[in-house]
Amino acid sequence: MSFLRHLHGRAGALVINGDLFEFWFEWRRVMPRGTFRVLAALADLHDAGVPVVMVAGNHDCWGGDILRDDVGVAYQLDPWEGELAGWRARIDHGDGLRPAEDRRYRMLRRVLRHPLSIALFRWLHPDWGSALAAGSSATSRTYQARDGGAGLRQVAERELRSRPALDLLVYAHSHVAALERLGSGVFANAGAWMDTPTFLRVQPDRIELRRWTGDGEGTVLTAVERTPR
Repeated sequence: MSFLRHLHGRAGALVINGDLFEFWFEWRRVMPRGTFRVLAALADLHDAGVPVVMVAGNHDCWGGDILRDDVGVAYQLDPWEGELAGWRARIDHGDGLRPAEDRRYRMLRRVLRHPLSIALFRWLHPDWGSALAAGSSATSRTYQARDGGAGLRQVAERELRSRPALDLLVYAHSHVAALERLGSGVFANAGAWMDTPTFLRVQPDRIELRRWTGDGEGTVLTAVERTPR
């Protein structure tokens, strides 16, 4: 919570690249109880004039009106593209992007995100539904990419090569923090906050991978300077 409170008056915008919650689902009139304080902090940011964008991850791809209307988050299932501090950016959670390794997961992903699956899950009592989801979420939370993030890096390299106008490509999902120049663009991954509280700070002239230390603005781990095109 302290990190979100620290953004007041300092951040021009906040972008969350998925998996903010252990599990998120919106019933008609119910939401997961453990998310309340985070939602309140995000709503405070929004009310203070800081835009909050959230790209869905594999733990929180069932968002909707509560996030958008009640909290004020610009929540979307698809990757986000636009200008971020002057950088032409694409932000994608990254689940299911590896061609071979994620083949089976992509099939499961289609089922989980299908409107019929969502409608059926909504019929479960929230206590039962949350308990059912908690088991699989806990297993997924301990996930660490066996390839050390190399698979997503290769995907990023191909994407940046095919789109030379793109300045910045950000993935998540692998839990492996990264910040490096790939060709004419920059590839970044903020890592997993629950493992090591790292985040990306995007400025017009540079991008920094920082570690949150609980006070100040954290420690810069590495940075990439902007180069003229």
